[in-house]
Amino acid sequence: MKKNQLEIACFNYESALIAQENGADRIELCENMQLGGTTPNYILGAKVREKLSIKMHVIIRPRGGDFVYSDEEIIVMKQDIKQFKKLGVDGFVFGILNEDGSVNKSVNEELVALAAPHFSTFHRAFDVVADVEQALEDVIDCGFNAILTSGQGTNVLEGIAVLEKIHELAGDRIVIMPGGGLRSSNIQLLLEKLQPTFFHTSAITNNTETADPLEIKKIQAYF
Repeated sequence: MKKNQLEIACFNYESALIAQENGADRIELCENMQLGGTTPNYILGAKVREKLSIKMHVIIRPRGGDFVYSDEEIIVMKQDIKQFKKLGVDGFVFGILNEDGSVNKSVNEELVALAAPHFSTFHRAFDVVADVEQALEDVIDCGFNAILTSGQGTNVLEGIAVLEKIHELAGDRIVIMPGGGLRSSNIQLLLEKLQPTFFHTSAITNNTETADPLEIKKIQAYF
């Protein structure tokens, strides 16, 4: 197996096929790119699952905005996990915070348990936590398998120092997956600074919401 692996955030059916055809290891299926990604339509999920042989993770995020959810929204998230499990997806991506910027351990633990035995990734809610080191320990305690983060920067380059720190603190307890503005033009620095890991990108290089096959190939060339 290659040391580094690639996850493509896909906001539509076409991107999922492009990701698979150009060597991605996994996709994260979502919708509403302008909101930072929300739970995809179930019909879209079924259509993508039918065509994909690579791993498929699904974001569970009922709306854009912050990551503090009402009881009703948490019920919706639980129902979405149950529904997507029926499709045979490989993992889920979610994250719930408290109003003070700490990780909501009790609810996250419930969702991780509900998602089991599938892979659970704590998404970029991590980029707005109040205390990075405490949040890292809390996310690990909840049973997550990975954290998707830009290192609290507006992009991965801005957050490189935090990414380095949490990579070191995490050790082999959890996968730290850099994501947020990651492109072929800046991945070299991340490869130099971070130990082998999963990398996350939408691979979008124009004004559409569809992955660029050439960009995926350029990134893969570094692995």
